[in-house]
Amino acid sequence: MKNRFYAYFFSEFLRYFLIVIFATTAIIWTIQAVNFLDLVTDDGHAFRTYLYYSFLTLPKVIGKLIPFAFLISAILTVIKLEKDNELIVLWTSGLNKIHLVNLMFRISLIIMTFQMIMTCFVVPDTLNISRSLLKNSKLQFIPSLLKEKKFNDTVRGLTVFVNKKNADGTFENIFILDEGASLTNISSGGDTTTIFARRGWITEDENNLILINGNIQKTGDNKIVTIIKFEKTSINFSGLSTKTISEPKIQETPTIDLIKCLDKSNRYKQNCNRTSEYQKDIKIEINKRFGMPIYIPLIAMIICFLLTSRKDKKIYEYNKYIYFILSFIILVVSEITVRYSGFSLNYTLIYYLIPISLLPLIYFILLRTFKYENLN
Repeated sequence: MKNRFYAYFFSEFLRYFLIVIFATTAIIWTIQAVNFLDLVTDDGHAFRTYLYYSFLTLPKVIGKLIPFAFLISAILTVIKLEKDNELIVLWTSGLNKIHLVNLMFRISLIIMTFQMIMTCFVVPDTLNISRSLLKNSKLQFIPSLLKEKKFNDTVRGLTVFVNKKNADGTFENIFILDEGASLTNISSGGDTTTIFARRGWITEDENNLILINGNIQKTGDNKIVTIIKFEKTSINFSGLSTKTISEPKIQETPTIDLIKCLDKSNRYKQNCNRTSEYQKDIKIEINKRFGMPIYIPLIAMIICFLLTSRKDKKIYEYNKYIYFILSFIILVVSEITVRYSGFSLNYTLIYYLIPISLLPLIYFILLRTFKYENLN
C-alpha cells in the first residue's frame, strides 16, 4: 500500500509541476518573444531567425521557474490530498508522516538535479547557440534600415537616413554614411563614404537600393575628398550584419569554461577577463548554477509542515499561506544573497550555508514532531 501511495503522490505532484511550469513559462516566454521583435523591426534579422532565437531562450525561462514551480506544486499536492481526506486514511492505517517527509525530500532531490542540469549545461549551451545564430545571421529585411526621418545605425559603421517615404514605396532625400566600409561595392578600406540621393527604391529581392540623382563623397586617409556624381546607381545591402552583440556573455559561457576562468593561468584566454569585476561576475554566475538548486530541498521541508496541520485549529486555513509566504521569502533571499556571493569567500559560504545548515535542523524538528506517530 505504501509504495502505491508513493507512486500516486509522485504522479499528482508531477501533474501539478508540469501544469505550473508550462503555464508560467508560456506567459513569460510570450512577453519575452514580443520584446525580441526588435530583432526584426530594428536589427533587420529574418523572421525565421527571430523564431529560432525565441525558442532557444525557453530553457533559460524554465530553469529560472523550477524552484517556484516546485513550491506551488508541492503545496497544491498536499492540499489536494488533505482536502480529499486521503492523508487521513493513510494516518489511520498506520503510515508515519515522516515517511511522506522522506518522499518529499527524495522528490526535491530529483527536481534539484533537474534544475542543476538545466542551469549548468542546457541553458548555457542553448544561449550560446542563440548568440551564434545572431552572429552568423545576415541582414535580410533592408526596408528596416530605411525609416522615415530617423537615423538608423543598425549596421555597425553604417548610418542611413531617409527624409520621406512615399506611398508607392520610393524614398526621397536619402543620406548614407559608411564609416566601416560596409558597402563593399561602393566603399573601400580606410575610406569614409557619404552618399546623397534625391530619390531611391528597393529592388524586389530586397537586396539592392537603387539611387537616382546624387553623389558619392569619399574621404581617404590623406583627408582628400573625392566626389563622384551619378544619375543612377545601385547599392548592394545583402550580406550585411547587424551590430547585435555577438560575443558570448557570462551566462552563455559553458560552466567548465567559467570554472577555468577562475584559474589565474587561464585569464588571458578568450572570454576570460582579468578584471576583478569580471571575476566577481563569474563567481556569482557559478553560484547561481550550483547554489540555487540546493534551496529546493529546503523548500520541500518547509512545505512538509503542512502535514502537521489540524482542521480543528483556527489557524489551519491560514497555514498554506504562511508556509507559502515563508518559502517564497527564502527564494527571494536566495536571489538576493547570490548577487553578493561573488564579493568574498565569506559571502559565498553564507550563501551555501543557509540551505545546508537549515535543512537538517528543519528535518530534525519534523522528526521530533512525528515521533509519536505509529511507525509502519
